[in-house]
Amino acid sequence: MSRGARSRNQDRARVAAGQDHEVRYEAKKEGVSRQDVKEAVKDVGNSRKKVEDALDRKG
Repeated sequence: MSRGARSRNQDRARVAAGQDHEVRYEAKKEGVSRQDVKEAVKDVGNSRKKVEDALDRKG
């Protein structure tokens, strides 16, 4: 598993809404705006699967 800058394992199953690069990646992948991704994280939590499901329902 990949390690972050502080030698901690990154959690690929989560979307860090505070990290612009993660929000941009998810927005591009799902074909939605960055604001849509942030709202989905706020609504359903930071589980990548739940966020993607919420974005699929929205889009």
